[in-house]
Amino acid sequence: MKTLIRNGLVIPMTGKNDIRKADILIENNKISQIKDSVEGKFDKIIDADGSFILPSFVNAHTHLAMELMRNFKDDRENLQDWLSEIWPIEAKLNDRDIYWASKLGIAELIRNGCTTFADMYYHAWETAKACRESGIRGILGVAIIGDGKVAEKNFKEDATRIKDAADGYENIRIDAAPHAIYTCSDDAYVIAAEWAAENGALLNTHLSETQKEVDDCIRTKGEHPVSYLNRLGIFDRVKTYLAHGVFFDDAELEILRKKDVSIVHNPSSNAKLASGIAPIAKYRTNGMNIALGTDGASSNNNLNMINEMRLASMLSSVSTGKPSALSCYDVIRMATADGAKALGLDTRIGTLEEGKEADLLVMNMKKVNTCPVNDPYSAIVFSSDARNIEYVFSSGEMLLEKGTLTTLDEDEIMKNVTMQWNDILRR
Repeated sequence: MKTLIRNGLVIPMTGKNDIRKADILIENNKISQIKDSVEGKFDKIIDADGSFILPSFVNAHTHLAMELMRNFKDDRENLQDWLSEIWPIEAKLNDRDIYWASKLGIAELIRNGCTTFADMYYHAWETAKACRESGIRGILGVAIIGDGKVAEKNFKEDATRIKDAADGYENIRIDAAPHAIYTCSDDAYVIAAEWAAENGALLNTHLSETQKEVDDCIRTKGEHPVSYLNRLGIFDRVKTYLAHGVFFDDAELEILRKKDVSIVHNPSSNAKLASGIAPIAKYRTNGMNIALGTDGASSNNNLNMINEMRLASMLSSVSTGKPSALSCYDVIRMATADGAKALGLDTRIGTLEEGKEADLLVMNMKKVNTCPVNDPYSAIVFSSDARNIEYVFSSGEMLLEKGTLTTLDEDEIMKNVTMQWNDILRR
């Protein structure tokens, strides 16, 4: 299968000044050519005149099936109060709930230009099934809340079920996902890191999301969260990415930098739950790799990476007093190349380069909300939205064509999600 995307403005995210008008040829799952003009015979030609072509977005932290709890209990005082409302609902969830909610989340991700997500949630084998059926790339965590015995059980049982559900689908990877230092024991973290290292996986965990979490760690363990995980040898055992990271001090940042640990910024969730504003510009100045995530739709209300880019930029501006502290190019990097790096996928996706997998989107900028374009990076971050995204490819497969999902039936998904939610409320 050969697909030519012609006459678009290519924004490869390999360097700020690398923008140029060019053709992109997709052969099977790879970008085979990026040239001023590509000639030949093609199975499909897309005229991208007036459009941007850029890497599809990487959502490096979410809880996909929490779509079910969108717009639910939005007025809680803080993270802990919110969790006290959410956990009883989660205890009722079954496979069918997770399957349909995962499909809803995937549909939303694709519509918003995202083809890779890192997930931490229950019944992940159902999310694997939804990924396989939709064509998206899923990094699915074996979720752990508890001690070492729970961790061993989950890796033995859940990892096997996820692998079976993937059924050979190559765009699923299984990571270790201990929830947080306040819900997992020392041995759970060590077992998770050892399992990940043995299975070619990464470790994904929440860390320093709230000041209370940090204070409790200092009170109970006598050290800051990063120092605690470092003492356990987590960062030496396995490549790690940390969700939130709102409250790291300079000593913690030095450890993370030396250990090549990535931070996943979740600005909407942190703001909505009053957790705080992560000083991302400072982190980047300290040499940290920063990815971007939405968190779950219950603590954000959507899975829109453009919204996250916009808010990340604005929060940085207002907290530093310098709009230039985190540029539009920087936040798009966080949503593409740096997100791919955080997930260990940067040799495959995250930038538009010949030989890389064809994970890309075509954004039509001839819309009232983006006219005139002027600066392309600014137009993406501050003016664009899902209306501009017309084509989305994942490993060369077209998942969105002229604004229509090609692998998913939205009406069927929404009908089933509504049925499942109503059933959950009756349980």
